[in-house]
Amino acid sequence: MSNPSDVEARLSALEARIEEVAADAAAARHLAAARDRDLADLGVKVDANRSAINALGVQTAAGVAETRAALTELRTEMRAKFDQVDNGFTEMRGRFDQTAAGMAQIVELLTARDDNQ
Repeated sequence: MSNPSDVEARLSALEARIEEVAADAAAARHLAAARDRDLADLGVKVDANRSAINALGVQTAAGVAETRAALTELRTEMRAKFDQVDNGFTEMRGRFDQTAAGMAQIVELLTARDDNQ
């Protein structure tokens, strides 16, 4: 049978080890609680980032739609101005033709006058 002092030493060592294990368990609970808080904080941050990214997507889509509308308006205005320029050139072409016909008539009259002299 074991010596009583040996049993007491083993019991003392066991009690000390139980105190260490209890302290380790308390530390583990503390770390687990801190991890849970960190995960909750991380979840809040992820949700905030997701909301910010979604808002940025909505804002970007609105900006693209606005830019497309402005480009469509600009294209329409530009086409109208090109049509005005085209009409102006057509009008000028007609007037140049009239001027050329008038000059040809003047040349004919001058030539006829010179022939008559």
